[in-house]
Amino acid sequence: MPRITPEARQLYRREMTAAATAADQQTRWHHLERAHIVSQPNPWLHTCNHAAMLKLALHQHDRREALGQVLRLIVAAPGSLTGRYPVGNTGRTSAGLMTPMPIPDDLAALVDR
Repeated sequence: MPRITPEARQLYRREMTAAATAADQQTRWHHLERAHIVSQPNPWLHTCNHAAMLKLALHQHDRREALGQVLRLIVAAPGSLTGRYPVGNTGRTSAGLMTPMPIPDDLAALVDR
């Protein structure tokens, strides 16, 4: 099942840790978005990332984001398993559910397509 490289998994963990320990919510979102891009090929990590995004949206009382994350929690694992996910998408509701986006240069080498 691990469909990402060990280096990408390590980066995912660093980004998730940075999100959990960030001093402000904007920085937390930034790290969660980067972790999302890396996690997309792996059903478990992708789902865990959306759970963390849902938790932050609930903490912020952002109903729109929270509802969007509930939907993404439902489709994350199947999308990863079938390879039907928008590469580079940040995972936020504002990004659109199936909108591909450019991958940041520093992540591109680690993303297993």
